[in-house]
Amino acid sequence: MNKARRIFVVDDDNDIRCLLKTYLEKQQFYVETAESGEAFLDAFASDANFDLIILDIMLPGEDGFSICRQLRTTSHVPVIMLTANSDEMDRIIGLEIGADDYLAKPFNPRELLARMKAILRRMEHIEPNTADKAQTQFTFAGFLLNTVSRELTNPSGETDSLTGADYNLLTLFLNNPGTVLSREQIAEATRGRDSTPLDRFIDVHISRLRQRLGEDARHPQMIKTVRGAGYILTVDVQMNQGKTASV
Repeated sequence: MNKARRIFVVDDDNDIRCLLKTYLEKQQFYVETAESGEAFLDAFASDANFDLIILDIMLPGEDGFSICRQLRTTSHVPVIMLTANSDEMDRIIGLEIGADDYLAKPFNPRELLARMKAILRRMEHIEPNTADKAQTQFTFAGFLLNTVSRELTNPSGETDSLTGADYNLLTLFLNNPGTVLSREQIAEATRGRDSTPLDRFIDVHISRLRQRLGEDARHPQMIKTVRGAGYILTVDVQMNQGKTASV
């Protein structure tokens, strides 16, 4: 990373804001902070040139979930959500609405840094591909995915804007049709880090994506589970240059 990456920390806890600002600036990041979601949205509206957002869930006024939903209507900037709630449902909801990762409080700043770097490395690989206008569409099973707008059009012509997690997972499958993808591969590609033995979020991502594709949860036809090995996309995929990847 040659240039200083710009990070926005949103947390109502002044101690955490100061800790992260000091720590991340020592790691050569440029850091802005806000104590509320509203203050962050105001600042982001006038300057959206940030590489990653660290967003607390429990904020005064609008909570982090609401802020993340609003952010996803205009930006694909990566988001790491912070939660003080031990209930994993908070983390699942955050990932479903477009967050890229989560971290439970209290946390070690070095773990946060590792997750940030993993996401930023992944974004460096994704950005050149999405900027390539010659490779902007996938068609499969009657669906069309536009990789620039991140819009998925179903066989009935209805369009849905994908969240960060759903988009990353779908493009991973579309680039690897007919290939069994392990949980570790999916975690690395979509979240920039390995999964853990108790990590249920891969299953949540798969379930969420199947819903978007109109799949029967009990008998999915496109994204199938390979017991003990991972998941596989079982349909043919056409890229917009006429190049076909067959299963």
